[in-house]
Amino acid sequence: MARFRKEEGKKTPKINTASLPDIIFMLLFFFMVTTTMRETTLFVRTNLPSATEIQALERRSLVSFVYIGPPIQTAVYGTEPRIQLSDSFASVADIPSYVSAEREAISEAERPLMTISLKVDRDTSMGIVTDVKQELRNVNALRVNYSTLRGEVTGR
Repeated sequence: MARFRKEEGKKTPKINTASLPDIIFMLLFFFMVTTTMRETTLFVRTNLPSATEIQALERRSLVSFVYIGPPIQTAVYGTEPRIQLSDSFASVADIPSYVSAEREAISEAERPLMTISLKVDRDTSMGIVTDVKQELRNVNALRVNYSTLRGEVTGR
């Protein structure tokens, strides 16, 4: 007759960790693909105005942004509206060099499609915006876009 032994001290099997590096790299790749990096650190406040008839830009890679508004750090820079190009404050005289640098960054075939998008604070006077637009005309940057928020236009 066969004897059955009772297994003493039964241990749980070890977890197989062979596929763990594959899972880690798959998650790393997923987050690398889906994460977008901030392009510009804003130094000016831009509360955009509302508009009802707006269109989305087709190719964001061909858009260069000009930010106009009061500085966020008013104790240091005052309350007058300032122009921000890339990551620094600029004057109207700096716009030609900014536009030429942005044109050089894209291919020659796409240069006529380059758009300058103005992100202007709703409380900014049109004087500084007109100066920027005039300087853009002087450097032949004629595709200008005003960035707005979708919504109902309210009277002031």
